[in-house]
Parts: sequence; C-alpha cells; structure tokens
Amino acid sequence: MLKVRDLEVYYGLIKAVKGVSFDVKAGQIVSLIGSNGAGKTSTLQSIVNDVKKKGEIHFNKMNISKHKTHKIIQEGISLVPEGRRVFQNLTIEENLRMGAFNNDELYEEYQEKMFKIFPRLIDKRGQLGGTMSGGEQQMLAIARALMSSPKLLMLDEPSLGLAPKIIGELFQTITKLQEEGITILLVEQNAFAALEISDYAYVLENGAVALEDEAKNLIDSDEIRKKYLGG
Repeated sequence: MLKVRDLEVYYGLIKAVKGVSFDVKAGQIVSLIGSNGAGKTSTLQSIVNDVKKKGEIHFNKMNISKHKTHKIIQEGISLVPEGRRVFQNLTIEENLRMGAFNNDELYEEYQEKMFKIFPRLIDKRGQLGGTMSGGEQQMLAIARALMSSPKLLMLDEPSLGLAPKIIGELFQTITKLQEEGITILLVEQNAFAALEISDYAYVLENGAVALEDEAKNLIDSDEIRKKYLGG
C-alpha cells in the first residue's frame, strides 16, 4: 500500500532523515520505533508533505511525493499528530466535522460510527476539546482522522502522557481498527506495546533504518530488548 524510498528530510542544514526506505502492506500494523530524535515524526510528516523532503513516496501505486497535503488526505491517508492537536475551542462534534472536510456528505453516518468506536465521546459531544482529559482528546484526535475514511491511518506517539489503563484501551482500539480493514503506520516510544500489536517494524536510529523484521522477532531479540524494551 505504501512505499517510501530514499527519504531525506532537512531542517535548515540539519538532516533529520537520511535515506529511509520502508514498506507498509495493506491490512498490516507497521511500527516505527527508536529513541527521541531518530526521525520517526519527520518521516510521518513527510508522507503527508508537511516538511521539506527528498525521495519518493508511493501510495496504492501512485506517486504522491509532490501532492499537496489535502490531496494526500483525499487519496486515503490520515495522520494523528503527536500531541493530539484537537481544536481547543471547538466542540467534539465540530472537531469531527473538521475531519470530514472531504467527506461532508457522509458526516452524520461517520459521526455515529465514531461514537460507537469511542462511546465515551457520546455524552460529551457538545463539550469543548480543550476541556477534555488527555485520553479523551486522543480518542477525539483519532476519531477526527477517521472521519475522512482513510485507507492508511498514521499515529504519532498516541500513548504519550496517558495513564496505563487508557493506553491499554487505546491499543485495543487500534487492533479493532485493523480488524475493520484499516492499515496502520504507528510511531510509538512504548516500543513493547507497539511491537505486541504490530505485524512488522522498523527500528530508526539517527535518521536511518538500523533494523527491520517481523514484530514478534524483534520482541525476542536480545539487542532490541536491551535497547528499547527495558532489558
């Protein structure tokens, strides 16, 4: 579904991503793991053309390297950014409508679907995004991204700052989305949790792919366990 080849991302003179290549197959959960500054977030941002980049990105055999961000979303890619970035002064319903900017005719149908996936949002549909808890804001951010009916959902650090119980619920939801046919590209510092639900994973170090394998093999790797999984 997604092919990234020789990706480079620059911030001024700083080269944050150094020739990264990877694939995401339809129906999979694929994780990018690595330490802070490894280039994971920059990689996701480059896919939706949110940063200056070099290299090629193909989605469903179409070269989207130079497409505008709104066009990439229309093609079927959604990004839930790090930090959630919900619209603080808009209600839950208004946030969801913003996510459906290219799918407005199906807004009511998809809104009800989001409330089934995230029932905690139903009774708070009129509440401002900025007054919600961190976990609720993350649910809203994912729901907003799903309102465009993406084929590929990209999640950037979805567990950041959340309580363990909420993280567990969140990862259960991610696996359910996969079961419903959504392909997922996951960036997550909680490497063990990410690998547990992933089919395949890439380890990024200093802006480059240092290692790749099936997720189950990486969990069993002594090197990965010592470096990223806490022993």
